[in-house]
Order: sequence, then C-alpha cells, then structure tokens
Amino acid sequence: MIRRRTIASSVIAMAVLCAAATSVRAQAALLLEEPYGMFGTMNPTGHTAIYLARVCAETPIQLRRCLPGENGAVISRYQGVNGYDWLAIPLIPYLYSVERVSDVPAHVDRESVETMLNRYHEAHLMSLGGKLREGNFVHGGWGQIIGEAYERRIYAFRFATTPEQDDALIAKLNARGNRSHFNLLYNNCADFARMVLDNYFPHRFRRPLFPDIGISTPKQVAYSLERYARKHPSIGLKVMEIPIVPGYQHLRRANNDVSEALFTTGYAIPLAIVNPYLAGGIFLDFLILGHSHLLPKHPQMLSPETLDALTGPLEPPQNRFSARAEAAGAVATEPAEMPGATISGPGAEKIPHE
Repeated sequence: MIRRRTIASSVIAMAVLCAAATSVRAQAALLLEEPYGMFGTMNPTGHTAIYLARVCAETPIQLRRCLPGENGAVISRYQGVNGYDWLAIPLIPYLYSVERVSDVPAHVDRESVETMLNRYHEAHLMSLGGKLREGNFVHGGWGQIIGEAYERRIYAFRFATTPEQDDALIAKLNARGNRSHFNLLYNNCADFARMVLDNYFPHRFRRPLFPDIGISTPKQVAYSLERYARKHPSIGLKVMEIPIVPGYQHLRRANNDVSEALFTTGYAIPLAIVNPYLAGGIFLDFLILGHSHLLPKHPQMLSPETLDALTGPLEPPQNRFSARAEAAGAVATEPAEMPGATISGPGAEKIPHE
C-alpha cells in the first residue's frame, strides 16, 4: 500500500513540475526605448515595443509561432509605414539591421548605418510597398523599424508568458484589420503596448489619468508592468539594458512622463503664462506620482553575443504549485513510522499530514 502511494505521489509531483515548467518556457519583454533626434527633443517620452521570444514574423504584418532556432520578433505601432498599424520585425534586424549576430559592428558611423538599413530594406521590406519612404524626424517610415540599437539605448523588461497566451495574441493580431489610426495623444505606441500586455494580464493596463493626464507614455506602461510584477512575482520580471552601439549617436535623453516632458522641454513656461493653475497642478502631479526611479542602477548589460539572456527559456518560478509538488515528493522519502493521521479499518497505516 505504501509503495503504491509512493509511486502515485511521485508521478503526480513529476506531472505538476513538468506542467509548471512548460507554462513558463515562453517569455516576452517590454522594450523601453530612449528618445532621439529632433522629434525626441520636442517629445522626449521615447518609444516602446514588445519583444516576443516565441512569436515570429512570417511577414512584417503576419505572425506565427517560431520554429526551432528562431529568436522571436519585436512588434510595435508606427506612424507613416504605408498605413499599417503595427509591424513585426525579427529581433536581430530590429536592433542591428543585420540578420546574423556575427555581422553586428562594434563601432558605426552614419554611412555604415545607412548602408545596413538600405540593404535590409531591399532584402526584406519591399513587400510593404515599393514606394515606401524611409522617413525623417517629421514623418515616419521604414527607417524607424530596424537598427534601433544604433539610435538609442533600450531597456528590456522581461517577463514570463505561456504558449496559450502567445497563441491568443497571434490569432488576435492576425485577425484584426492592420490599418493605422495613429494618434500621438490617444492611439500611440504606448497604447499598443498596453493592449498587448492586457492580452497577457487582462484588465491590468489602462490609460492613466495621473500622472500623464490620460495619455499613455512608454515610461508609464513600464511602471505599470513593474507594479504588476511586485504583486505577481511568478512572472519573473527582470530589467536588462541593450546599450547603444557607439559611434553614431552621442546625445542621451531619458524617457519622460508627460509631466516631466513639460518641464524638461520648457513647455511649462508658456503653459504657466497661459494657465498658471494648470501648470501648478501638473507640477504637483509630477512631484507626487512621478516615477523617476523606475530603472535599476545596474541592470544586466546585453551585447549582441549575450542576447540569449533575453531570448533563452526562463526557469520556472517558485510558486504554490511547485511547493505542493515538493510536498508530494516528500511523501516518498518519509518513513512509515513518522507521526501523522491514522486511518482506521483493515490495512490501516499512518500517513503524514500535508
């Protein structure tokens, strides 16, 4: 009897542990990207995107599950890319405009960056339209969807997902109309990231009234994810930094909330002249609810050669399921004489308390 129960307990423990490990093998990351260029001066909130390790791009506008050896895709909302609402780009080209890590240069200049951008565009982005413009600081274009690590520093907020969640997102984005209704205030890249995160964690990511006066910003979305992770440590949130490739861009700007942007760009001066009460309210809102210390002081640094820290499988977190499995496994090793509850009747024996 004891032997049969021992075997059954061991089988249950193994099944639970395997199920837990399978459920967290997939992962994703919110990419918080610093602003750059002239538009980054006028609107220093930056950009945000979602990296999905087990979701790949069949085309820039069609998703599928990744095949073995593929590293996933980065999905985000853009403005001015032939009317598309979102685009998906494989991780390495998204960061470095090349297809292999071995081709990523250690140092770049404007000419080499332009060469890599144009080469990848001609090889992989022509399906978006032969007359698709590259874009500039006023109008968007295909130039904003590849080679991001040459332009700005990126922080990756990595978290665990399940295959079922990934499949649901693939079906949702493939089925919906991929046509742009971009609006800087209420339908921007941060709103798209909120929508994707809400697919994984329903009803947790909403447009905040404070501190951003109802406008979604990349920094606010990252803060909401961090706040969710504090209450749900099982998602294994970890912040990593993808540094800018040196030599091309030198100016660094931090991501700002709306209230921070008003004061760092000088917009608060004319606002205070026109409406000092509104300016004072926004400043007070920033002092009370601003999130200036969102990023850790020393995040893990990722290079092209160490991206597997972002793309590789996650370890199963400790939770109530693994704890129960450990308790079940303990039954197999405890001696029959250990004190416990007594079962009466024929063949009665002692079993340990849970």
